[in-house]
Amino acid sequence: MKSSDKSLFIFNRWYLLRQCIRDISRTHFINSLNMSTEDKNFGQKIQSPLLKDVLTPELLTVTTAFQESGYDIRLVGGVVRDLLLDVPSKDIDLSTNATPEQMKDVFSKRGIKFIETGLEHGTLTAHINHLDFEVTTLRYDTEQDGRWAKVVFTNDWTLDAERRDLTINAMSMDTECTLYDYVSGVEDLKCRRVRFVGDSRLRIKEDYLRILRYFRFYGRIATGADKHDEETLKVIKETAFGLEKIAVERIWMELSKILVGNFAPSIMKHIYDLGVAKHIGLPDVCPAKLEKFETVWCRMKNYTPQAVTLLVSLVDDVEIVDLLAKKLKLSNAEKQLGKFVATHRELPDHADFPLKPYQDILVCCPVKCVEQLRRQVVELLYYKGKSELVKDITEWQIPEFPVNGNDLKQYNIKPGPNFGKILNRLKEMWKESYYTLSRQELLEKVNGLLQN
Repeated sequence: MKSSDKSLFIFNRWYLLRQCIRDISRTHFINSLNMSTEDKNFGQKIQSPLLKDVLTPELLTVTTAFQESGYDIRLVGGVVRDLLLDVPSKDIDLSTNATPEQMKDVFSKRGIKFIETGLEHGTLTAHINHLDFEVTTLRYDTEQDGRWAKVVFTNDWTLDAERRDLTINAMSMDTECTLYDYVSGVEDLKCRRVRFVGDSRLRIKEDYLRILRYFRFYGRIATGADKHDEETLKVIKETAFGLEKIAVERIWMELSKILVGNFAPSIMKHIYDLGVAKHIGLPDVCPAKLEKFETVWCRMKNYTPQAVTLLVSLVDDVEIVDLLAKKLKLSNAEKQLGKFVATHRELPDHADFPLKPYQDILVCCPVKCVEQLRRQVVELLYYKGKSELVKDITEWQIPEFPVNGNDLKQYNIKPGPNFGKILNRLKEMWKESYYTLSRQELLEKVNGLLQN
Protein backbone atom coordinates (compact mmCIF):
# COMPACT_ATOMS: atom_id res chain seq x y z
CA MET A 1 0.00 0.00 0.00
CA LYS A 2 1.36 3.39 -1.00
CA SER A 3 2.16 5.88 1.74
CA SER A 4 -0.53 8.30 0.52
CA ASP A 5 -3.12 5.50 0.32
CA LYS A 6 -2.16 4.35 3.80
CA SER A 7 -2.59 7.88 5.16
CA LEU A 8 -5.99 8.17 3.51
CA PHE A 9 -7.00 4.77 4.91
CA ILE A 10 -5.95 5.80 8.44
CA PHE A 11 -7.79 9.10 8.11
CA ASN A 12 -10.98 7.37 6.94
CA ARG A 13 -10.81 4.88 9.82
CA TRP A 14 -10.21 7.73 12.28
CA TYR A 15 -13.11 9.72 10.86
CA LEU A 16 -15.52 6.74 11.01
CA LEU A 17 -14.42 5.96 14.57
CA ARG A 18 -14.91 9.59 15.57
CA GLN A 19 -18.42 9.63 14.06
CA CYS A 20 -19.25 6.35 15.80
CA ILE A 21 -18.12 7.69 19.18
CA ARG A 22 -20.03 10.89 18.60
CA ASP A 23 -23.21 8.96 17.69
CA ILE A 24 -22.87 6.77 20.79
CA SER A 25 -22.31 9.85 22.97
CA ARG A 26 -25.30 11.59 21.48
CA THR A 27 -27.49 8.50 21.97
CA HIS A 28 -26.37 8.34 25.60
CA PHE A 29 -27.09 12.06 25.98
CA ILE A 30 -30.60 11.68 24.55
CA ASN A 31 -31.31 8.63 26.71
CA SER A 32 -30.14 10.54 29.79
CA LEU A 33 -32.91 13.04 29.06
CA ASN A 34 -35.50 10.22 28.74
CA MET A 35 -36.38 11.28 25.22
CA SER A 36 -36.02 9.96 21.71
CA THR A 37 -35.14 11.77 18.53
CA GLU A 38 -38.81 11.63 17.52
CA ASP A 39 -39.74 13.60 20.66
CA LYS A 40 -37.71 16.66 19.71
CA ASN A 41 -39.66 19.80 18.92
CA PHE A 42 -38.98 20.62 15.29
CA GLY A 43 -41.27 22.50 12.95
CA GLN A 44 -43.47 24.05 15.63
CA LYS A 45 -44.24 27.68 14.83
CA ILE A 46 -43.86 30.19 17.63
CA GLN A 47 -46.85 32.49 17.93
CA SER A 48 -46.51 35.52 20.15
CA PRO A 49 -47.72 39.13 20.02
CA LEU A 50 -44.13 40.10 20.84
CA LEU A 51 -42.71 38.74 17.58
CA LYS A 52 -43.14 42.13 15.93
CA ASP A 53 -40.89 43.64 18.61
CA VAL A 54 -38.24 40.97 18.02
CA LEU A 55 -38.21 40.59 14.24
CA THR A 56 -37.42 44.24 13.61
CA PRO A 57 -36.09 45.64 10.33
CA GLU A 58 -32.68 45.98 11.98
CA LEU A 59 -32.58 42.33 13.04
CA LEU A 60 -33.82 41.16 9.64
CA THR A 61 -31.07 43.22 8.00
CA VAL A 62 -28.55 41.09 9.89
CA THR A 63 -30.24 37.74 9.29
CA THR A 64 -30.90 38.42 5.60
CA ALA A 65 -27.22 39.23 5.08
CA PHE A 66 -26.28 35.75 6.32
CA GLN A 67 -29.09 33.92 4.54
CA GLU A 68 -28.30 35.51 1.18
CA SER A 69 -24.65 34.59 1.71
CA GLY A 70 -25.61 30.93 2.13
CA TYR A 71 -25.41 30.62 5.92
CA ASP A 72 -27.94 29.53 8.52
CA ILE A 73 -28.74 31.98 11.30
CA ARG A 74 -31.21 31.73 14.17
CA LEU A 75 -32.29 33.53 17.31
CA VAL A 76 -31.08 31.59 20.33
CA GLY A 77 -31.38 31.38 24.09
CA GLY A 78 -33.30 33.83 26.22
CA VAL A 79 -35.22 35.57 23.46
CA VAL A 80 -36.76 32.26 22.33
CA ARG A 81 -37.64 31.32 25.90
CA ASP A 82 -39.23 34.73 26.48
CA LEU A 83 -41.27 34.54 23.27
CA LEU A 84 -42.71 31.22 24.43
CA LEU A 85 -43.58 32.86 27.75
CA ASP A 86 -44.95 36.01 26.05
CA VAL A 87 -42.65 38.27 28.07
CA PRO A 88 -40.43 41.03 26.64
CA SER A 89 -36.77 40.17 26.13
CA LYS A 90 -33.98 42.67 26.75
CA ASP A 91 -31.32 41.08 24.56
CA ILE A 92 -31.50 39.30 21.22
CA ASP A 93 -28.69 36.84 20.55
CA LEU A 94 -28.08 35.04 17.28
CA SER A 95 -26.09 31.98 16.25
CA THR A 96 -24.84 31.00 12.82
CA ASN A 97 -22.87 28.26 11.11
CA ALA A 98 -20.62 30.94 9.59
CA THR A 99 -17.13 31.10 11.11
CA PRO A 100 -15.92 34.37 12.66
CA GLU A 101 -13.92 35.19 9.52
CA GLN A 102 -16.94 34.45 7.34
CA MET A 103 -19.07 36.66 9.60
CA LYS A 104 -16.62 39.53 9.19
CA ASP A 105 -16.80 39.06 5.44
CA VAL A 106 -20.64 39.12 5.48
CA PHE A 107 -20.75 42.29 7.59
CA SER A 108 -18.10 44.06 5.52
CA LYS A 109 -19.74 43.28 2.18
CA ARG A 110 -23.13 44.47 3.46
CA GLY A 111 -21.76 47.60 5.08
CA ILE A 112 -22.89 46.52 8.54
CA LYS A 113 -20.81 47.97 11.36
CA PHE A 114 -19.53 45.39 13.82
CA ILE A 115 -17.29 44.97 16.85
CA GLU A 116 -15.12 41.93 17.60
CA THR A 117 -16.52 41.50 21.11
CA GLY A 118 -15.32 37.93 21.66
CA LEU A 119 -13.59 36.69 18.56
CA GLU A 120 -11.87 33.73 20.24
CA HIS A 121 -15.31 32.46 21.28
CA GLY A 122 -16.79 33.28 17.89
CA THR A 123 -18.78 36.37 18.89
CA LEU A 124 -19.17 39.58 16.90
CA THR A 125 -21.64 42.36 17.65
CA ALA A 126 -23.48 43.98 14.75
CA HIS A 127 -24.56 47.60 15.20
CA ILE A 128 -27.53 48.95 13.22
CA ASN A 129 -29.54 52.10 14.01
CA HIS A 130 -28.28 52.25 17.61
CA LEU A 131 -29.21 48.58 18.16
CA ASP A 132 -26.69 45.82 18.94
CA PHE A 133 -27.01 42.16 17.97
CA GLU A 134 -24.53 39.56 19.21
CA VAL A 135 -23.86 36.90 16.59
CA THR A 136 -21.90 33.80 17.61
CA THR A 137 -20.57 30.89 15.59
CA LEU A 138 -22.00 27.49 16.55
CA ARG A 139 -19.53 25.84 18.90
CA TYR A 140 -18.90 23.23 21.53
CA ASP A 141 -16.48 23.21 24.44
CA THR A 142 -13.44 20.94 24.58
CA GLU A 143 -11.67 22.15 27.72
CA GLN A 144 -13.09 23.85 30.81
CA ASP A 145 -11.78 24.82 34.22
CA GLY A 146 -15.02 26.13 35.71
CA ARG A 147 -14.43 29.70 34.52
CA TRP A 148 -13.53 29.61 30.85
CA ALA A 149 -13.67 27.12 28.02
CA LYS A 150 -11.66 26.32 24.93
CA VAL A 151 -14.12 26.14 22.07
CA VAL A 152 -14.30 24.42 18.71
CA PHE A 153 -16.49 25.88 15.99
CA THR A 154 -19.01 23.60 14.32
CA ASN A 155 -21.98 23.68 11.97
CA ASP A 156 -23.99 21.29 14.16
CA TRP A 157 -26.92 22.99 15.90
CA THR A 158 -27.41 20.01 18.22
CA LEU A 159 -23.87 20.21 19.59
CA ASP A 160 -24.31 23.93 20.20
CA ALA A 161 -27.55 23.31 22.11
CA GLU A 162 -26.00 20.53 24.19
CA ARG A 163 -23.26 22.82 25.55
CA ARG A 164 -25.75 25.31 27.06
CA ASP A 165 -26.63 25.54 30.73
CA LEU A 166 -30.40 25.00 31.06
CA THR A 167 -32.85 23.31 28.71
CA ILE A 168 -35.08 26.40 28.65
CA ASN A 169 -32.11 28.43 27.36
CA ALA A 170 -31.05 25.94 24.67
CA MET A 171 -33.82 26.49 22.09
CA SER A 172 -33.50 28.36 18.81
CA MET A 173 -35.85 29.93 16.26
CA ASP A 174 -35.35 30.96 12.65
CA THR A 175 -36.79 34.09 11.06
CA GLU A 176 -39.79 32.08 9.83
CA CYS A 177 -40.63 31.57 13.54
CA THR A 178 -39.85 27.84 13.37
CA LEU A 179 -38.80 26.46 16.76
CA TYR A 180 -35.87 24.05 17.21
CA ASP A 181 -35.69 22.23 20.53
CA TYR A 182 -33.05 19.51 20.94
CA VAL A 183 -33.23 19.02 24.72
CA SER A 184 -36.95 19.17 25.68
CA GLY A 185 -36.82 22.82 26.67
CA VAL A 186 -40.42 23.36 25.55
CA GLU A 187 -41.70 20.62 27.83
CA ASP A 188 -39.70 21.97 30.78
CA LEU A 189 -41.03 25.45 30.11
CA LYS A 190 -44.62 24.15 30.04
CA CYS A 191 -44.01 22.42 33.38
CA ARG A 192 -42.21 25.51 34.72
CA ARG A 193 -39.25 23.27 35.45
CA VAL A 194 -35.64 24.47 35.60
CA ARG A 195 -33.30 21.68 34.51
CA PHE A 196 -29.69 21.49 33.43
CA VAL A 197 -28.94 20.19 29.95
CA GLY A 198 -27.87 16.57 30.36
CA ASP A 199 -25.63 15.85 33.36
CA SER A 200 -26.05 18.66 35.92
CA ARG A 201 -22.67 17.99 37.53
CA LEU A 202 -20.90 18.23 34.19
CA ARG A 203 -22.77 21.42 33.23
CA ILE A 204 -21.84 23.05 36.55
CA LYS A 205 -18.18 22.03 36.33
CA GLU A 206 -18.00 23.69 32.92
CA ASP A 207 -18.91 27.01 34.57
CA TYR A 208 -19.61 27.14 38.31
CA LEU A 209 -21.59 30.35 37.89
CA ARG A 210 -24.35 28.10 36.55
CA ILE A 211 -25.23 27.32 40.17
CA LEU A 212 -26.41 30.90 40.64
CA ARG A 213 -27.96 30.98 37.18
CA TYR A 214 -30.01 27.93 38.16
CA PHE A 215 -31.40 29.79 41.18
CA ARG A 216 -31.98 32.99 39.20
CA PHE A 217 -33.98 31.21 36.53
CA TYR A 218 -35.84 29.22 39.15
CA GLY A 219 -37.11 32.57 40.43
CA ARG A 220 -38.16 33.54 36.91
CA ILE A 221 -39.72 30.27 35.76
CA ALA A 222 -41.00 28.22 38.70
CA THR A 223 -44.54 28.49 40.05
CA GLY A 224 -43.77 27.47 43.64
CA ALA A 225 -41.20 28.45 46.23
CA ASP A 226 -39.75 24.99 46.78
CA LYS A 227 -40.21 22.67 43.82
CA HIS A 228 -36.53 21.91 43.27
CA ASP A 229 -35.27 18.55 42.13
CA GLU A 230 -33.51 17.02 45.14
CA GLU A 231 -30.74 15.49 43.04
CA THR A 232 -29.99 18.90 41.52
CA LEU A 233 -29.72 20.45 44.99
CA LYS A 234 -27.40 17.61 46.07
CA VAL A 235 -25.10 18.27 43.11
CA ILE A 236 -25.11 22.01 43.85
CA LYS A 237 -24.08 21.33 47.45
CA GLU A 238 -21.21 19.11 46.29
CA THR A 239 -19.92 21.57 43.68
CA ALA A 240 -20.50 24.92 45.43
CA PHE A 241 -16.79 25.27 46.29
CA GLY A 242 -16.10 25.96 42.61
CA LEU A 243 -17.80 29.35 42.87
CA GLU A 244 -14.63 30.65 44.52
CA LYS A 245 -13.03 30.55 41.06
CA ILE A 246 -15.57 32.99 39.65
CA ALA A 247 -14.95 36.74 39.46
CA VAL A 248 -16.96 38.59 42.11
CA GLU A 249 -18.40 40.93 39.49
CA ARG A 250 -20.06 37.94 37.81
CA ILE A 251 -21.20 36.63 41.21
CA TRP A 252 -22.88 39.93 42.09
CA MET A 253 -24.51 40.19 38.66
CA GLU A 254 -26.36 36.93 39.31
CA LEU A 255 -26.88 37.36 43.06
CA SER A 256 -28.38 40.83 42.65
CA LYS A 257 -31.03 39.39 40.31
CA ILE A 258 -31.77 36.56 42.73
CA LEU A 259 -32.29 39.00 45.60
CA VAL A 260 -34.98 40.98 43.77
CA GLY A 261 -36.56 37.98 42.02
CA ASN A 262 -39.45 35.69 42.87
CA PHE A 263 -39.08 33.27 45.80
CA ALA A 264 -35.92 35.06 46.97
CA PRO A 265 -36.44 34.17 50.68
CA SER A 266 -36.69 30.46 49.87
CA ILE A 267 -33.80 30.61 47.41
CA MET A 268 -31.57 32.47 49.88
CA LYS A 269 -32.33 29.81 52.48
CA HIS A 270 -31.16 27.15 50.01
CA ILE A 271 -28.06 29.21 49.22
CA TYR A 272 -27.16 29.14 52.92
CA ASP A 273 -28.29 25.56 53.65
CA LEU A 274 -26.33 24.16 50.68
CA GLY A 275 -23.15 25.98 51.67
CA VAL A 276 -23.18 28.24 48.62
CA ALA A 277 -23.17 31.48 50.64
CA LYS A 278 -19.70 31.07 52.12
CA HIS A 279 -18.21 30.59 48.64
CA ILE A 280 -19.69 33.81 47.20
CA GLY A 281 -18.74 36.27 49.92
CA LEU A 282 -22.00 36.41 51.88
CA PRO A 283 -21.76 36.85 55.67
CA ASP A 284 -22.62 34.13 58.15
CA VAL A 285 -26.17 34.62 59.39
CA CYS A 286 -28.49 33.18 61.99
CA PRO A 287 -32.05 32.05 61.15
CA ALA A 288 -33.38 35.35 62.51
CA LYS A 289 -31.48 37.24 59.80
CA LEU A 290 -33.04 35.13 57.05
CA GLU A 291 -36.43 35.84 58.61
CA LYS A 292 -35.60 39.56 58.57
CA PHE A 293 -34.64 39.26 54.91
CA GLU A 294 -38.00 37.64 54.16
CA THR A 295 -39.85 40.41 56.02
CA VAL A 296 -38.04 43.16 54.10
CA TRP A 297 -38.38 41.32 50.77
CA CYS A 298 -42.14 40.93 51.28
CA ARG A 299 -42.42 44.65 52.02
CA MET A 300 -40.46 45.64 48.93
CA LYS A 301 -41.27 43.01 46.29
CA ASN A 302 -43.89 45.14 44.54
CA TYR A 303 -41.71 48.26 44.37
CA THR A 304 -38.68 47.25 42.24
CA PRO A 305 -36.17 47.45 45.11
CA GLN A 306 -32.43 47.80 44.74
CA ALA A 307 -30.64 44.51 45.42
CA VAL A 308 -28.24 46.09 47.90
CA THR A 309 -31.17 47.33 50.01
CA LEU A 310 -32.30 43.74 50.47
CA LEU A 311 -28.75 42.54 51.05
CA VAL A 312 -28.38 44.98 53.96
CA SER A 313 -31.13 43.16 55.85
CA LEU A 314 -28.67 40.27 56.36
CA VAL A 315 -26.06 42.37 58.19
CA ASP A 316 -25.95 44.14 61.54
CA ASP A 317 -24.05 47.37 61.00
CA VAL A 318 -22.46 49.82 58.59
CA GLU A 319 -18.98 48.34 59.02
CA ILE A 320 -20.13 44.99 57.64
CA VAL A 321 -21.82 46.77 54.73
CA ASP A 322 -18.45 48.36 53.98
CA LEU A 323 -16.74 44.96 54.04
CA LEU A 324 -19.40 43.44 51.79
CA ALA A 325 -19.07 46.32 49.35
CA LYS A 326 -15.33 45.66 49.04
CA LYS A 327 -15.75 41.89 48.82
CA LEU A 328 -18.45 42.03 46.14
CA LYS A 329 -16.94 45.10 44.42
CA LEU A 330 -20.19 47.03 44.61
CA SER A 331 -20.42 50.33 42.78
CA ASN A 332 -20.07 53.55 44.80
CA ALA A 333 -23.79 54.21 44.41
CA GLU A 334 -24.64 50.72 45.73
CA LYS A 335 -22.23 51.08 48.64
CA GLN A 336 -23.59 54.50 49.61
CA LEU A 337 -27.17 53.25 49.45
CA GLY A 338 -26.34 50.20 51.58
CA LYS A 339 -24.61 52.32 54.21
CA PHE A 340 -27.46 54.84 54.22
CA VAL A 341 -30.11 52.17 54.82
CA ALA A 342 -28.01 50.47 57.50
CA THR A 343 -27.47 53.81 59.26
CA HIS A 344 -31.08 55.02 59.25
CA ARG A 345 -33.19 51.85 59.39
CA GLU A 346 -33.70 52.25 63.17
CA LEU A 347 -34.83 55.86 62.77
CA PRO A 348 -37.56 56.48 65.39
CA ASP A 349 -41.07 57.15 64.15
CA HIS A 350 -42.79 60.49 64.73
CA ALA A 351 -46.30 59.82 66.00
CA ASP A 352 -47.90 63.09 64.87
CA PHE A 353 -45.84 63.84 61.76
CA PRO A 354 -44.55 60.54 60.31
CA LEU A 355 -42.80 62.26 57.39
CA LYS A 356 -40.77 64.59 59.62
CA PRO A 357 -37.74 62.32 60.35
CA TYR A 358 -37.21 61.80 56.61
CA GLN A 359 -37.70 65.47 55.80
CA ASP A 360 -35.02 66.29 58.37
CA ILE A 361 -32.59 64.06 56.48
CA LEU A 362 -33.24 65.90 53.22
CA VAL A 363 -32.98 69.47 54.54
CA CYS A 364 -29.47 68.76 55.83
CA CYS A 365 -28.22 67.71 52.41
CA PRO A 366 -26.29 69.96 49.97
CA VAL A 367 -28.49 70.97 47.04
CA LYS A 368 -26.35 69.17 44.44
CA CYS A 369 -26.83 65.81 46.22
CA VAL A 370 -30.43 66.15 47.29
CA GLU A 371 -32.12 64.10 44.56
CA GLN A 372 -29.74 61.18 45.05
CA LEU A 373 -30.46 61.36 48.78
CA ARG A 374 -34.20 61.52 48.11
CA ARG A 375 -33.96 58.23 46.17
CA GLN A 376 -32.13 56.70 49.12
CA VAL A 377 -34.87 57.92 51.48
CA VAL A 378 -37.47 56.28 49.23
CA GLU A 379 -35.59 52.96 49.44
CA LEU A 380 -35.43 53.37 53.22
CA LEU A 381 -39.19 53.93 53.41
CA TYR A 382 -39.86 50.77 51.41
CA TYR A 383 -37.36 48.88 53.58
CA LYS A 384 -39.22 49.98 56.73
CA GLY A 385 -42.63 49.17 55.27
CA LYS A 386 -43.73 52.80 54.99
CA SER A 387 -44.69 52.86 51.32
CA GLU A 388 -47.61 55.18 52.09
CA LEU A 389 -45.10 58.00 52.69
CA VAL A 390 -43.25 57.61 49.38
CA LYS A 391 -45.52 59.85 47.31
CA ASP A 392 -45.35 62.65 49.87
CA ILE A 393 -41.56 62.57 50.23
CA THR A 394 -41.14 62.38 46.46
CA GLU A 395 -43.28 65.46 45.85
CA TRP A 396 -42.11 67.48 48.87
CA GLN A 397 -40.50 70.79 47.96
CA ILE A 398 -37.40 70.97 50.12
CA PRO A 399 -37.17 74.37 51.89
CA GLU A 400 -33.85 76.19 52.00
CA PHE A 401 -32.27 76.96 55.35
CA PRO A 402 -32.44 80.79 55.44
CA VAL A 403 -29.19 81.46 57.35
CA ASN A 404 -25.60 81.07 56.17
CA GLY A 405 -22.13 81.76 57.50
CA ASN A 406 -22.06 85.33 56.22
CA ASP A 407 -25.04 86.18 58.43
CA LEU A 408 -23.02 85.35 61.55
CA LYS A 409 -20.08 87.61 60.70
CA GLN A 410 -21.94 90.68 62.02
CA TYR A 411 -21.80 89.08 65.47
CA ASN A 412 -17.99 88.97 65.38
CA ILE A 413 -17.95 85.20 65.68
CA LYS A 414 -14.57 83.92 64.56
CA PRO A 415 -14.43 80.91 62.23
CA GLY A 416 -13.88 77.75 64.22
CA PRO A 417 -15.72 75.13 66.29
CA ASN A 418 -17.98 77.67 68.02
CA PHE A 419 -19.00 79.17 64.67
CA GLY A 420 -20.09 75.74 63.41
CA LYS A 421 -21.90 74.90 66.65
CA ILE A 422 -24.00 78.06 66.51
CA LEU A 423 -24.90 77.53 62.84
CA ASN A 424 -25.86 73.92 63.54
CA ARG A 425 -27.95 74.92 66.56
CA LEU A 426 -29.82 77.47 64.45
CA LYS A 427 -30.54 74.75 61.90
CA GLU A 428 -31.87 72.48 64.66
CA MET A 429 -34.17 75.27 65.84
CA TRP A 430 -35.38 75.75 62.27
CA LYS A 431 -36.09 72.02 61.92
CA GLU A 432 -37.89 71.98 65.29
CA SER A 433 -40.13 74.79 64.00
CA TYR A 434 -41.04 72.58 61.03
CA TYR A 435 -38.96 74.85 58.80
CA THR A 436 -41.10 77.93 59.53
CA LEU A 437 -38.65 80.26 61.35
CA SER A 438 -37.50 83.08 59.09
CA ARG A 439 -33.97 84.40 58.70
CA GLN A 440 -34.72 87.35 60.98
CA GLU A 441 -36.29 85.16 63.66
CA LEU A 442 -33.30 82.86 63.66
CA LEU A 443 -30.74 85.68 63.84
CA GLU A 444 -32.57 87.12 66.84
CA LYS A 445 -31.61 83.96 68.72
CA VAL A 446 -27.86 84.31 68.08
CA ASN A 447 -27.11 86.53 71.09
CA GLY A 448 -28.83 84.09 73.39
CA LEU A 449 -26.76 81.25 71.97
CA LEU A 450 -23.56 83.26 72.45
CA GLN A 451 -24.39 83.89 76.11
CA ASN A 452 -24.95 80.18 76.66
